[in-house]
Amino acid sequence: MTRPRRLAATACALLLLGATAGCGDAVGSSGAQGFVSGNGVITALPAADRKAPGEVSGHTIDGEPVALSDYDGQVVVVNVWGSWCAPCRAEAPMLAEAARDLADQDVAFLGIDSRDPSESAARAFVRRFDVPYPSIYDQQGRTLLAFRGTLSPNAIPSTVILDREGRVAASVLGEITRTTLHDLVEEVSAADG
Repeated sequence: MTRPRRLAATACALLLLGATAGCGDAVGSSGAQGFVSGNGVITALPAADRKAPGEVSGHTIDGEPVALSDYDGQVVVVNVWGSWCAPCRAEAPMLAEAARDLADQDVAFLGIDSRDPSESAARAFVRRFDVPYPSIYDQQGRTLLAFRGTLSPNAIPSTVILDREGRVAASVLGEITRTTLHDLVEEVSAADG
């Protein structure tokens, strides 16, 4: 094989390897939805570095209007999920329980259902896991653009925690654990107090 052909073959093999690298379970492929789940990166910002996202609003999976501004003055946990996402299904029971447990501490939860093929699939997810908080139905993923310039929830699942002033204070890209959620909420609440 000539040198140019060997280089071309090597380049093709590397391209093929790169194209398939994000499809394994270790990274977490979402299939046709076009998102890759995160690897659990946790980021917390000091108060001086926090910024408010743009307008986060839309209609819930039941067609009701909802906006992040509805929760002014509260710590807000925003969870980005999809019914097709295995890590989302794994964290959903914990998030539902945490939403109930933290409600008396003035902590609100808001979901963003991203890239679901239908509202009925999203409603089935909410029923199955008894999710007590509303979720914006965002099939195209446009709501997530409001987080540009902050800790952007660019993986599914992702969780973003906003302080009482409506600024992004922390995020987890990937599945969140109960301990991490409670620690971040406590840290954000303490900094606000």
